[in-house]
This record gives sequence, C-alpha cells and structure tokens, in this order.
Amino acid sequence: MSGAESTGQTLPRRAARAADLPPPRELPPSLAGDPSLPYAAIGRELADLRTQIPGVHGCVLGGVDGLLVAHNLQNAADPNDLAALAATTYGLGRQIGLRLAQGGFQQSTVRNEHGYLSVYAVSEQALLAVIGEDSINVARLHLHAPGVAARLAALLADAAADA
Repeated sequence: MSGAESTGQTLPRRAARAADLPPPRELPPSLAGDPSLPYAAIGRELADLRTQIPGVHGCVLGGVDGLLVAHNLQNAADPNDLAALAATTYGLGRQIGLRLAQGGFQQSTVRNEHGYLSVYAVSEQALLAVIGEDSINVARLHLHAPGVAARLAALLADAAADA
C-alpha cells in the first residue's frame, strides 16, 4: 500500500491538454525502395561524411517512418535497426519541440558509454543518422552533417520533381 493510500489522500492528477497540441499529421509517402531516388549520389554523400569525420562508423538515410533508404555502415550495426532508432529519436524530439513550443525537429544526439548516435532532419520524409565512436569530434560532426543533410534534401527534392 502506498503512502497516499494509507492516509486516504487523493493524489493530484495531471489534466489532459489535448487542445494545446496540433492535430496529428499524416506521414508522407515512404521513401524506402523508391526506384526514382538517386542512390549513387546519396551513397557518395554518406561516404563523404563518414570519411571526413574521424570516428564515424557509418551513416543511414532513413524515412520518418523508420524504414531504411540507404546506408554506409562500417560496423556490425544493423542498418534497418538504425533507421528505426532514428525515427524513434525523431518522434521524441518532435514531441519535445511541440510541448515546449520550440519548433520542428532539427537534430538530436545521444551519447552512450562507447559512442554516439546523432540524428538530423533531412526533409519532412527523411532523416540522417550518424553512428560514431566515443572519441568522435561531435562539434565537427555538427558542423558538417547539416550541410550533408541539406544536400540530401536537394537530391530527394530533385527526384520528387522528376517523378
């Protein structure tokens, strides 16, 4: 029996504030398996980021739906799992931005005992996830990755315009 139950006190409950939140948005169409995407150019962008920043084990381009689009991983991490984790990170970051009225998701970094996972918004449909070892220069990553995300966004927009 908890302390409140033993004293007969009623604990205060948080009132729902559904009116404060915008309506849920529909997910855009999935990019996974889209044959119109420029996979070679996407692969070059991911490879360039991995080689420019020492300590980067690889990159994943995934959809906000958690499905893998492309990857350049150089370790044992499963690219499908990483795409799903990136979407989960995006979802949490998006909710934080909504609740705190700080705007849309841009970037999130998680530091673990032996490394980092950074997730960057590419577009309304796509996310860039970068996995790195503990010794990675995170500031350098944060300087380079947004440019890569912008170039990836342009590649995806061009492919959508051509389709």
